[in-house]
Amino acid sequence: MSMKSFPSPFDLETPDGAQGWQELYPYNMVFQDSLKEAEDKKFWFCDSQHWPTVFKPFETIGGEFAVKCLGQYNTRHLLIPNSNGIEFRIHLGYLYMSPIPAPEEEFDSRVPHFEERAAYYYQNWERLLEEWHKKVRTTIDEMAALEFAKLPDMVPMADITSGKAKDGSEVLLENFDRLIQLCYQNWQYHFEFLNLGYIAYLDFFGFCKEVFPNIPDQAIATMVQGVDMELFRPDDELKKLATMAVELGLDGLFDQPNDVDGTLGKVGAAEHGEKWLATYRAAQDPWFNFTVGNGFYGHDKYWIEHQDIPLAYIADYIRRLLAGQDIMRPVAELAAERVRIATEYRDLLSDEARDTFDAKLGLARTAYPYVENHNFYIEHWTMGVFWRKVRELSRMMHEEGFWEQPDDLLYLSRGEVREALFDLATGWGVGAAPIGPSYWPKEIERRRGIVDALRSRRPEPALNTPPEFITEPFTSMLYGITTEQVQQWLADDEDASDGLRGMAASPGVVEGVARVVTSADELSDVQEGEILVAPITAPSWGPIFGKIKATVTDIGGMMSHAAIVCREYGLPAVTGTGSASTQIKTGQLLRVDGGTGVVTILES
Repeated sequence: MSMKSFPSPFDLETPDGAQGWQELYPYNMVFQDSLKEAEDKKFWFCDSQHWPTVFKPFETIGGEFAVKCLGQYNTRHLLIPNSNGIEFRIHLGYLYMSPIPAPEEEFDSRVPHFEERAAYYYQNWERLLEEWHKKVRTTIDEMAALEFAKLPDMVPMADITSGKAKDGSEVLLENFDRLIQLCYQNWQYHFEFLNLGYIAYLDFFGFCKEVFPNIPDQAIATMVQGVDMELFRPDDELKKLATMAVELGLDGLFDQPNDVDGTLGKVGAAEHGEKWLATYRAAQDPWFNFTVGNGFYGHDKYWIEHQDIPLAYIADYIRRLLAGQDIMRPVAELAAERVRIATEYRDLLSDEARDTFDAKLGLARTAYPYVENHNFYIEHWTMGVFWRKVRELSRMMHEEGFWEQPDDLLYLSRGEVREALFDLATGWGVGAAPIGPSYWPKEIERRRGIVDALRSRRPEPALNTPPEFITEPFTSMLYGITTEQVQQWLADDEDASDGLRGMAASPGVVEGVARVVTSADELSDVQEGEILVAPITAPSWGPIFGKIKATVTDIGGMMSHAAIVCREYGLPAVTGTGSASTQIKTGQLLRVDGGTGVVTILES
């Protein structure tokens, strides 16, 4: 089968105003002209599921740590027989990936190592996972304790009499280095169990496809998917608080959720208000360490710092409760459906095959919840503390005159921040003005202009010629990138009137009005009964899934967040359409068929 080609990265024009953009990013993360021949032989897809917007220089840290640590567990820890890691590049501000297969000649030699190492984890899963939680929490606590204080006018007398012989600036430098190291540490922990969760699912998936050739992918996902995952806990806490407010007669006090102090003050002054506030404060640690984004960007808003966000969700839940709606996920129905489907397929098997089915399903159910749950601890909690500390450092440097806006540190690379800190320490130490205040404001404005120019253009979904068949299971399961989807992306006819095709991610057929959402700031526009259309969804969007009819996304596979959450809420979902958020407009009437993966525009 002949495949058309996406453009080469070397042929794409740079948007006006973005000239020199390559200088913003590490040399090893951009395509090099000297490697053009080799790079053009690889197929690269844009990971807009995790990195949907242009990177500022400092923000590459998430991409660098995530992809490196993903690869190390495939290649060095587990020795997965047929798969190494992922190569990645930033092009025109967006991140592109190219999976790396393990060398075929190494397959056989890696098998016994993989079996021994994977078996150890699976056999000790609960104990090791408990230790994982302790490791991650210890790292977060140490990160939270770091400080970036202004350097004093003189060292304390105690440092003289103790013979310390240091001026304290080393603490500033050490704390920055430690912040980076702790972030890197939790990203290594992030992947300790992740691929094992996917592998357990894929093993069960492959077995089902072998013994039940016509089984729908959705049926397999339903048998495995948990209905009581920690990633739903922040949203569940808001529902509990809304229910409690109604029961205590406080429901009329949440009419202005944007006024955080005013709202909490009114509640506190009311009868039973302190009881509600105690529950509200208890929920914040840790469940408000939750971002409306995905944790990879310095601009992501976290509930703990922007409490108008959770208060607005609570207010909406109160409104729905007073209208007689059930705001809870249909957990009992989902559990019953999971049992029903598993029982029906299990009963079709012989005794020996049934034992194999039970073992593989049991392992998948044990291991797979980590795939979603880890997001809270790393992308949300860890990165929330990390970005908070970055902003603290940036504000201190801003006060020292290094840049004009409090968060402008994000326009520097990590190495440049370290140099600027030593510039500050040197000027302070010798009693002279540092150089940074006369250098960085102008340079940051230049870089801001480049980033803004890069944002003016949507990224290509992929680069270069795709393989004839895309069979790599991780790519299909998580990103929804299949042979059929790539062909659709390459289609000449971009008229979506006959229907967009994507991954049949959650069953059901509904019709409704489209609401296109391209950022979390637009979630407040979503109305009851609309169909959410977005490039991708984030875990913290959970509170709106109880009010929409269906979800359509540009990217994402059977085990993407949008697919999992829609199955939990019993909503149809079509993921991985490639271009729904640009081809569909808010207000258009849609039909979403989550069983076939087709989205039809009925009225424009």
